[in-house]
Amino acid sequence: MKAIILISETSLPLAQTLQRELKDAEIYTKNELEGCTTIASYSRFMSDHFTDFESILFIGAMGICVRSIAGCIKNKYKDPAVVCIDSTGRFVISVLSGHVGGANELTRHIAAITGGEAIITTQSDNAHLWALDTLAREYGWKAAVPHAEMNRLITLFVNQKPTALLLDVKDKGTAYLERTLPPHVKAFYHFEEIPQAEFELIIAITPYIYKAEVPMLCFRPAVFHLGVGCRKQCNPSGIAEYIEKVMHEQGLCPLSLASVNTIELKKDEPLLEALHQQWPDTVQHIYPAEALKDIEVPNPSDKAFEVAGVYGVAESTALKSSGEGLLVLEKQKGVLTEGNHFTFAIAMSAGVMRGGHIEIVGAGPGDPELVSVRGKRMLETADLILYAGSLVPRELTFYAKEGATVRSSASMDLEEQFALMKEFYDKGLFVVRLHTGDPCIYGAIQEQMAFFDRYKMSYHITPGISSFQAAAAALRSQFTIPEKVQSIILTRGEGRTPMPEKEQLHKLAQSQSTMCIYLSAGIVEEVQAELLQAYPPETPVAACYKLTWKEEKIYRGELKDLAKIVRDNNLTLTTLLVVGEAIDNRKGLSRLYAHEFKHLFRK
Repeated sequence: MKAIILISETSLPLAQTLQRELKDAEIYTKNELEGCTTIASYSRFMSDHFTDFESILFIGAMGICVRSIAGCIKNKYKDPAVVCIDSTGRFVISVLSGHVGGANELTRHIAAITGGEAIITTQSDNAHLWALDTLAREYGWKAAVPHAEMNRLITLFVNQKPTALLLDVKDKGTAYLERTLPPHVKAFYHFEEIPQAEFELIIAITPYIYKAEVPMLCFRPAVFHLGVGCRKQCNPSGIAEYIEKVMHEQGLCPLSLASVNTIELKKDEPLLEALHQQWPDTVQHIYPAEALKDIEVPNPSDKAFEVAGVYGVAESTALKSSGEGLLVLEKQKGVLTEGNHFTFAIAMSAGVMRGGHIEIVGAGPGDPELVSVRGKRMLETADLILYAGSLVPRELTFYAKEGATVRSSASMDLEEQFALMKEFYDKGLFVVRLHTGDPCIYGAIQEQMAFFDRYKMSYHITPGISSFQAAAAALRSQFTIPEKVQSIILTRGEGRTPMPEKEQLHKLAQSQSTMCIYLSAGIVEEVQAELLQAYPPETPVAACYKLTWKEEKIYRGELKDLAKIVRDNNLTLTTLLVVGEAIDNRKGLSRLYAHEFKHLFRK
């Protein structure tokens, strides 16, 4: 809940704008104004309700804001965010709880709404340094550091003392840190490689426990998966504490536990409830034996198979939950009281382990500025960029970092492509496979993913803008018409690759949808003949050649002339054919913005 404290009634329109934009906000003022809650005193209201709000916005003089909250302030870990906005919205000032409470972020948001200037005095923000006190919350990590110690470590960091950054895992947060590395920070990927005498601070994103010679701030990512098995109705007393003791002895931090796992046979055991109480932030997975039968465990037990149907409950469930990652603690046997035997094992999530990775990136239609922000970031950090040279402009590879290997796949067969990518992958390097448009549309990535799956390689897909979207933009056309055309068909003509019987062009054309036809300039006569079986001869068409490239050419016409347009202009395989009444259409109104049309955000 947000409180908007309105000092002057002349700023009521500004207060109402913020109330609409920010949601879940109430306006409080000493004036009796419609839609506002009247209060007798700003300072008394703050005294009574200061901690009732997640954020408080004063619209008026900074002096009134400060005097109203002065007696309420405790510390940044308890105080709400406080922002002061001048009566015109020109200046938006972060007053209290900038990082932890979110006042700095809220200040930027409000300034964007008012068109004003965000004024933030926090040193780390102005020096473009990481906000260490909010990193854990932002990326789902944990940091069990007393407030006073956290403040001491933050002081070292913002004063730009030499800092080592240890990245034992990879996730969204570590990618951000690598991308925004300040000049006084150096990244390391193995603790033993850090020359500690050269640094005054170590920041570590790690599930492991280390002993450092210099101050160390550890963020604990949730990457460990605990598998447990036990005798029937095992007494749980002391088992959670025993597991934590073993973890500490093995250098594994319990704060990094993400899940507790077992087999269906053990779903009602008291031990599970006890473990959940010990680690309430963990999730619980119960697996049927059938789901575990193909998982190989390093310590198989015939007895376990006889009772549970799997050769190891603890190891198999830990590996299953981790995505068959790394078993960092093999099966441990324990018995704290007579007859109450239990086993446990711990695996690390497969997706966070450092090593080789392949990112299949959609390059967009051609213009280097139309690659996604994420795609550009991937290109900037890749060790190898393998791009479809016949379809992707070389300018896109100019984002490559110094020292990266950039190769065109135009002259390679699949085996050669696989061999090159695997060579870099096996060295633990980052590979970008750059495809035109969006790789999921005629991108020929299925066989590549089959190869990656076969060798259990880490990979991910970054989508891109497809040429059909670029065509709509270039044609200044909305490819859907209210009440007339509500579907867009992406397809191709029948060339060397046969089309399924039910997807032949003349059958798809019966819907009269907007049709975007790929890879078909070479068989345009057959395409035109099939389309004319359903579309009127005067149906608008466009032949779009190398959309968004420097060589882009677009030819409009009617369906009856489509083949002639393509042949007369010598258009080739990088041509997208668009057919349908939506081209250049300006008739038909959407109801989305009609005054009487009500929805969730406009009531």
